[in-house]
Amino acid sequence: METPTMKPDTVLILDYGSQYTHLITRRIRSLNVFSLVISGTSSLKSITSYNPRVVILSGGPHSVHALDAPSFPDGFMEWAESNGVHVLGICYGLQLIVQKLGGVVVEGESKEYGKMEIEVKGKSEIFGSESGGEKQMVWMSHGDEAVKLPEGFEVVAQSAQGAVAALENRKKKIYGLQYHPEVTHSPKGMETLRHFLFDVCGVSADWKMEDLMEEEIKVINQTVASDEHVICALSGGVDSTVAATLVHKAIGDRLHCIFVDNGLLRYKEQERVMDTFERDLHLPVTCVDASERFLSELKGVVDPETKRKIIGKEFINIFDQFAQELEKKHGKKPAFLVQGTLYPDVIESCPPPGTDRTHSHTIKSHHNVGGLPKDMKLKLIEPLKLLFKDEVRELGRILNVPVGFLKRHPFPGPGLAVRVLGDVTQGNALEVLRQVDEIFIQSIRDAGLYDSIWQAFAVFLPVRSVGVQGDKRTHSHVVALRAVTSQDGMTADWFNFEHKFLDDVSRKICNSVQGVNRVVQDITSKPPSTIEWE
Repeated sequence: METPTMKPDTVLILDYGSQYTHLITRRIRSLNVFSLVISGTSSLKSITSYNPRVVILSGGPHSVHALDAPSFPDGFMEWAESNGVHVLGICYGLQLIVQKLGGVVVEGESKEYGKMEIEVKGKSEIFGSESGGEKQMVWMSHGDEAVKLPEGFEVVAQSAQGAVAALENRKKKIYGLQYHPEVTHSPKGMETLRHFLFDVCGVSADWKMEDLMEEEIKVINQTVASDEHVICALSGGVDSTVAATLVHKAIGDRLHCIFVDNGLLRYKEQERVMDTFERDLHLPVTCVDASERFLSELKGVVDPETKRKIIGKEFINIFDQFAQELEKKHGKKPAFLVQGTLYPDVIESCPPPGTDRTHSHTIKSHHNVGGLPKDMKLKLIEPLKLLFKDEVRELGRILNVPVGFLKRHPFPGPGLAVRVLGDVTQGNALEVLRQVDEIFIQSIRDAGLYDSIWQAFAVFLPVRSVGVQGDKRTHSHVVALRAVTSQDGMTADWFNFEHKFLDDVSRKICNSVQGVNRVVQDITSKPPSTIEWE
């Protein structure tokens, strides 16, 4: 499905691999300005097709002196100047501007990492005319530094060590920040971004979720002919449910939802989810029990990427069969499949087809993105693929999806397959995990903590430990508990439970779930880990 037409005030970010690139997008969207990330090495034709008002060059781990250093295309700066497009380089982006326009960038004698103080020099556009002499703390992360600026540029801020911290060429509307204004460690960073977008660039804060909803409905109706039918894969999670509700609003009963029990669902998930679909959402849903089929294909498989791809392939096979059944009933085979793919899914599964992302590493193959078979017969409709999780929840509220449902924690498409480390069919691992997970989540609800946590779940570990239960020696399973806080799932921190809560949960699990004698807690942030274990 085509990307919706970009608004004139779109802020386009060219990504050069910074771990903070997605944060720039989030910060700008929080100002009600639409922002999108594409590869930093995209063609000029691709960049101009978005009709951006502002282009931001992100940071990255590269040196501009490296032979394979990524860069914007030839003619980019000339195009920006002739079209009145403002350009802002951040960290690596600043150094790229300096080097490409005739300045000099060298390896710094002293690197600047972490919190640093900078001082604004005189009047500047990017900081505001009244900011001369002001000092502020910012977050630096660079080894190279600009020592000679291109013609027409001036230094407007320096670090305590004398390095260039900000520069600008007002005539050409080109600006640069050597630090990261998008992170919370730069306390005045949002103020700088806000001033730059609204006061310097003249961008309007007119991006609203209602506008995006109407635009997506228009695109769906343009994509799906009036006599065509569409299948939607419902997982029971927030994303696919909001996607289905949006498409149902667009095409009505020509949407046919399918919920597949793949044998990898949580405790009583099928009956709970189907009840919600029928009672609260009034969506037309067919439930297919394919648990034996999935588990048969997964038998003996331990590699997490292989598990994801097997599951993705089986889902598509089932959707194709469902499409054939609908063809017999309606006389026309559905040509489209709706999925609740989100922006973080696309980013973490990069490089997915058509995105040209080349300077970030694949973190995992999302079964909606990197795990789909190449010979899939159904064409994809992904109305949420430009949104983050909190934005999807906002859209869900506009669509009148019950608030309680919108607050559900994320659940991965591959289900418990990525929460049982190793072979999911070995022994009673799935049943043990379901029981442990139910105790953990219910305890969180009972403690009033559910809405304070982004995601919580249990993990079945492929190890056994020695224990003592009922005065007898045991050699039983070990399970891990994971709970994190986050805003969009791109970064996360572990949730700090009170010791009494953990003590109570551990006792409940070991006393109630046969075959478990040890409970551990995962206290790793993202990065360095991912939220899920596989």
